[in-house]
Amino acid sequence: MTSSFSTWIWSERFWLPENVTWADLERPPPGVEYPRLRHVLYALPLAVGVFLLRLLFERLVAKPCAHILQIQAGVPRQAQPNDVLERVYQSKMCPDTRRLEGLSKQLDWDVRKIQRWFRVRRNQDRPSMQKKFCESMWRFTFYLGIFIYAIRHLWVSPWMWDTRQCWHNYPFQPLSPGQYSYYVAELAFYWSLMFSQFTDIKRKDFMIMLVHHLVTIMLITFSYANNMLRAGTLVMCVHDASDIFLEAAKLANYAKYQRLCDGLFVVFSISFFITRLVIYPFWIVNSVLFESWEIVGPYQAWWLLNGLLLVLQALHIIWFYLIARIAIKAIFKGKVSKDDRSDIESSSDEEIYSNCSKNPSQTLKPKGNSHTGNLNGETHEH
Repeated sequence: MTSSFSTWIWSERFWLPENVTWADLERPPPGVEYPRLRHVLYALPLAVGVFLLRLLFERLVAKPCAHILQIQAGVPRQAQPNDVLERVYQSKMCPDTRRLEGLSKQLDWDVRKIQRWFRVRRNQDRPSMQKKFCESMWRFTFYLGIFIYAIRHLWVSPWMWDTRQCWHNYPFQPLSPGQYSYYVAELAFYWSLMFSQFTDIKRKDFMIMLVHHLVTIMLITFSYANNMLRAGTLVMCVHDASDIFLEAAKLANYAKYQRLCDGLFVVFSISFFITRLVIYPFWIVNSVLFESWEIVGPYQAWWLLNGLLLVLQALHIIWFYLIARIAIKAIFKGKVSKDDRSDIESSSDEEIYSNCSKNPSQTLKPKGNSHTGNLNGETHEH
């Protein structure tokens, strides 16, 4: 039964072009290696290694850098112990008007005092600036390193300059050591992000990022299985390019180098637009959609892979809309202070007060506004 299920999942009619079988890819010419599905399984234990490496990096490299830049972990103010309020907090971080009034009567506390307790309690759970700095420094280091590695490999590859080369003699294209290392490293990294996303700083775009990671892992795995490596390396390289500047801008912001942060954010916005909304759709997706149709012809997995690529493009458009909002605000405010795309704590006071402000009791609300998150995710109110 297991064998039948595996045969159905990896049907040659679905995954491979017409008149090509898995047996053809299992018997490459002497001195030539083709990708095999079991190769990507090595990424799973490697993902654990990447996660452990991240912990060591943050402790031994990022944290000392944070100390040099005088970015302290900070000790948040502790809320007064109260079992009743703590139970309410665990179920709802921002109680509504009726609940606040009920708690006021139950504890014989003023509503303002209860609101203040919840505000202090929320701040206890918010990550320190040092933690966010360490997380961003790890991502910056990985994106920079893997992008340099990819460019070194792709610069001498003919398909980087002529995307039609991605489909000549497909799928009988030899696997190079550089392609294999790049694929396994990227797949291990994204698996580690899938695991760590549930323990990292919670962001407003959590679900979008979850979909992004799932789609990315599926694309990497499927494109490796049917030897679509040449187009796959281009997709991954394009995605890594702009993320370098996003993480660099965060690092500058955490270190309070505002001008450097502003400049890096401008570079990030431009690079994101060029790589994700110009190069990716008009160069790479165009090749996978139209050039592969012309040279190889469509087959069933072709539709799936192109569908996943278009899902990524839809995410790019959503993210660029959020980035454009930040850029427009920056024009009027004179500095970059927000990143709606990927550094917004879901438990931030700004977002919570945005929801609370819909309640009538917020005529007593503390001063603040309903902006979304900050680029640096400040733990104080604005």
